[in-house]
Order: sequence, then structure tokens, then C-alpha cells
Amino acid sequence: MSRLETNRDGSDTEAEQGFTVLIPARLASTRLPDKPLADLGGAPMVVRVAQRARLSAARRCVVAADSIAIIEACHQHGIEAVQTRPDHPSGSDRLAEACELLRLGDDAIVVNVQGDEPLIEPALIDAVARLLVERPDASMGTAAHPIASVADFTNPNVVKVVLDARQLALYFSRAPIPWWRDGFAQGIATLPQPAPLRHIGIYAYRAGFLRQFPALPQAPIETGEALEQLRVLWHGHRIAVHVTEVAPGAGVDTPADLERVRRFFAS
Repeated sequence: MSRLETNRDGSDTEAEQGFTVLIPARLASTRLPDKPLADLGGAPMVVRVAQRARLSAARRCVVAADSIAIIEACHQHGIEAVQTRPDHPSGSDRLAEACELLRLGDDAIVVNVQGDEPLIEPALIDAVARLLVERPDASMGTAAHPIASVADFTNPNVVKVVLDARQLALYFSRAPIPWWRDGFAQGIATLPQPAPLRHIGIYAYRAGFLRQFPALPQAPIETGEALEQLRVLWHGHRIAVHVTEVAPGAGVDTPADLERVRRFFAS
């Protein structure tokens, strides 16, 4: 049965009933201590992220936090939150626990919105969720946009993705891919066409796969590139990619990022 169809009794499948946004939030941060609680125009950052996510078509938006301080801040602003263990090694592990706490069925679609993305576009959240409704062959969905500068293309902090003809990810890398053999013979002075793609760190999962993911052994390519999504490809799962022409607003990773976003909310 297609995920766009209804069950025999006429009821919708769980995927078709809507999706859930989960926002992992961890209080400890090397560069920005207490980052989820940083004030942005009178509300904590994690609350601003949830408020943006609520503008999407999600039927539910939940913060998965490691601290009671984050839980209380969310509740003060009317945001649903659940407390997860503080010792999770990654956001994916935290989300897997949240799926259990929320009793989400295996077919439920979950969109992972990062807790430091207060300028996330609701339409992008919807597009990534829609991937799994339309692509039963994919275990995950994510997004990308064309790279416009050589500086971004060669920057190892800008993750690149290469797709196949069906918009499924072939590989993610910090290296400049795809490599233009003839055009780069004298160095990277211009971009190949069509433009290479920058990966956007938003993910959609089916809850059943999200529960399984933390138990998958790490892949050599994952540890080498330091990119968790490569574990998915290594184990034979597919990742569908939504390509948008509009680059999303930058997240908050540094004190300079925080001041930039504060100016945005102040204006």
C-alpha cells in the first residue's frame, strides 16, 4: 500500500496523518555554554526554534532535552518538551529515546530540526518530511542547496553531497565533490556546472529506523569524514534529498553567530 493511500478501513496511515518535529537540545556546549537558553529577543534560542517549527505543517513539535532547565524554559513558553538522558553520544541517540518516550509508531515520520537553527524555514521542514511520504524506498530524508562560491566548495566545514538521477544521496564529504578533473587541473578557480550541492543539516526519519540507527556499527567512512549520515549509506540504506535554490539562514555556532541572530530578532 502506498503511503499516500488509506488503510482498508478508510483511516489514514500514521505517516499520512502528519509528522512530528523533534528538536534535540543539550545544555553543554564548548563554544557557547548554555546555548539552548541564550536569549533571542526575550525568549530562549530553543524556544525560538520550536516557534519556527510550529509554523510548519507538523502536527506536533517537541524539544528533547538533557536538562530540567531547558524543560522548564520550554514549558514557560508553551512548548512541549521531554527530558532525555544526559549521556547520549549524539543527537540521533537522543531522538531515538524521545521516540520511545512519545510512543511513536514505527511508521511515524520524525523531522530532526537542530536546536541552534532559530531562522529555519517552515517550508523546508515540510519539504523534508514530504520526502518520506513520497519515497518509500528511502529510510531518511534531508536537504541541499547549490554552492555559489569556490570558498564554500573548498571549505571542509561545508559538507557536500552528490546525488543520483533519483535524487538519492550517493555520498557526503567535506572534500570538494564532485571533482572536475579537467577544470581543476590547475587548481580550483571556478565551480563546475551544474553547481555542486551543500548539505543542509535537517533530517527526516521513520521512527522505526530512528530506533535502529544508534545500534548500527559505525562505518570507516563515517569516522574518517566525521559525518554520521555516512553510516546510513554504508549499511545500504537510502537518503532522499530535497534540493532548494534558497540557502537557509545560518545556525548559531559561535558568539559572532549569536550576536548576528540577536540583531535579527531585535529588528
